[in-house]
Amino acid sequence: MALRRLGGAASTNPHNMVKYVLIPIVIAAFALLTLFGIHGLPSPNNENIQYVGSPDGYQGFVPKGVINYEGQTNPRGDLILDNGKVLNDAIWHGKYSDTIIQNHNEIVELNNYFVGKINPVNNQPYAPLQGVYVIKGQVPIKEITINGQTHYVIYANKINPANIAGFYTYREWVDDFVAALNTPGTTAARLPGDSPVFKWTNTIGTVAYQTKVYGGYGAGPGGYVLVLSNGTIIPYGIPFSPAGSAIPFNSPQQIYNPSS
Repeated sequence: MALRRLGGAASTNPHNMVKYVLIPIVIAAFALLTLFGIHGLPSPNNENIQYVGSPDGYQGFVPKGVINYEGQTNPRGDLILDNGKVLNDAIWHGKYSDTIIQNHNEIVELNNYFVGKINPVNNQPYAPLQGVYVIKGQVPIKEITINGQTHYVIYANKINPANIAGFYTYREWVDDFVAALNTPGTTAARLPGDSPVFKWTNTIGTVAYQTKVYGGYGAGPGGYVLVLSNGTIIPYGIPFSPAGSAIPFNSPQQIYNPSS
């Protein structure tokens, strides 16, 4: 049967026949896109993503090594939530992956050189330091299995860069550092160059001075402290990147002077 135009004679023009065949194909394609959303087919990477942590809390990622994921080398470590829960074998995937690996390797290298040597200011041995990357608000993760082991992929590209900042402190204080950020009344301050804290013959004095030393070797400036409402202080340093502007502990302005 010949195709006919509405109200016209039969047409055997091949261009017209192609037009009649393409119209239903275009309509079907549009319907398919509408079914899956204007932006196209859903990405498998967006499946099963959940958000962990409190919307107004601070979460901490602690790098401990690297892992290959989706053809990329990513930092692997622990994710400390604001309620104290720890998700082991977390994978930081996306934005700042290379920076976190570089920062971690630098801290490891400095630890290998300094730890065990004597701090000349307080005559105590240097302690191992550790980086921690703080995320303000909830963290998008997906639970996956690699070689039968559960891992938690952190999708960093879904986090506002203003909500990500790096820090480093004594390895044994990382959990306390994250807890302090989530404790009401905690503030941040910097130590003056002649601060008596550097001479304290305890781990606080050691780490306070050690962050200054590591800063001089490119780890990022040190000599900062978290000050809790009960008077406890936790010394720390700040890598140059990432440096999220929405995290107030990232750029302390006030000066800390011990009460005694």
